[in-house]
Amino acid sequence: MDIKQLKQYLENLIEKLEPKNHQLLSARLSSLKSVFPFNEYEYILMFLLDKGIITFYQYEDLREKYVSSNPYLELYSIAPRVFGEIWGHPHIMDIDNRFQRPNKELDPTYNGQYDLWFEGIKVEVKACRAINTKKRGNLMEKALKYGSDEPFWMNFQQIKVDMADVFIFIGVWIDKIVYWVMSQKEIKKNKYLSPQHRGGIEYQIGITHKNISEFDVYKVEPYKLGDMVLKKSKKK
Repeated sequence: MDIKQLKQYLENLIEKLEPKNHQLLSARLSSLKSVFPFNEYEYILMFLLDKGIITFYQYEDLREKYVSSNPYLELYSIAPRVFGEIWGHPHIMDIDNRFQRPNKELDPTYNGQYDLWFEGIKVEVKACRAINTKKRGNLMEKALKYGSDEPFWMNFQQIKVDMADVFIFIGVWIDKIVYWVMSQKEIKKNKYLSPQHRGGIEYQIGITHKNISEFDVYKVEPYKLGDMVLKKSKKK
């Protein structure tokens, strides 16, 4: 169940309200102020529960269906500036404990220029969430299911191409996580690589609904990430 299906489900339930309650709910929603986690959906469900349109059992069943269908939706609540570092780096280390946080003991030249150390290989990790480019609102409202027909955009930014040997891109959808692994050479040759700032040393690569299939060649299953990093490091 995605957000569209949830909305349709709630609209069908709202139609079962008595006319006066239907009007009351519409009036309340028109002036409703939302602050996480108290939002429009929570209000509608509580209203329907209060008016006897749904039972608590039905609420629990609906909640379970939605949560199980959108296991990564919560990742959209993390602030963009810290998403990669707070979630992305530990996530990769959890997948394969050979990934380590770099330090001067592992690499005497280390000065914060890359993200992870993998058996002598400098690894940069970039994480992005797929968002609907036609929809307004916060990230959670623009979140998409993998394979959706809606247009999406993920912009992998602050790429310092000369600072790492291998790059891991993490693409997050509400129901799926995709991993792409590229060598430094492959990053430099990628036709979607563009300068992030004029005259700067940082670059960006945008993956959208139009070009995602071109990145299939770099797609890796999570349990193969470490081995692929080793393989890609030899293609520098």
